[in-house]
Amino acid sequence: MNYPLNKYLPLGSLLTQRGINSWNEAIDFIRNLPYGRNSDRADFSLVAHENQGTCSSKHAFLKLLAMENKLTSVKLIMGLYTMNSNNTPKIQNTLKEYRLLGIPEAHCYLSIKGQRMDFTSPKASFELIKEDIILEKEIAPQDVVQWKVDFHKQYLRTWCTENSLDFSELWNAREDCIKSLGQ
Repeated sequence: MNYPLNKYLPLGSLLTQRGINSWNEAIDFIRNLPYGRNSDRADFSLVAHENQGTCSSKHAFLKLLAMENKLTSVKLIMGLYTMNSNNTPKIQNTLKEYRLLGIPEAHCYLSIKGQRMDFTSPKASFELIKEDIILEKEIAPQDVVQWKVDFHKQYLRTWCTENSLDFSELWNAREDCIKSLGQ
């Protein structure tokens, strides 16, 4: 899918000004940006302006870029999976600290022509979480702003009740895990 970007549309223009001219170059650029939260969750252009992003902002950016360029085979997916020390080694110490084996985590990635692909970082791979997927939903880019957070929290509240855990403590553990990923 090495399509040229439309340099006359917002995200295409932003990227072509940086010498990024094709879909594949855009993927490489986004994948290699550091993991980090942007200053405004709703402004996906900040991924390029701030040179960082999360799984949500990076993949929402790419989905919007695909929409600009009429790449209809690109879908944005929110997958809920059990984040643990096997599929996410950087969180091992945090999980130990909270005495947890894993935490259900909402993660975004793309499905391109039916193949699930994770461009969160150079080392990210859908294969790492494939066996731990709980559910998947196709979502729109704007859904990562609040809907994904609300869905994730509601799922965790139910999970906490079923496992006799405190939601606030689990959410704190989850946030500490996310901080570990940025280091």
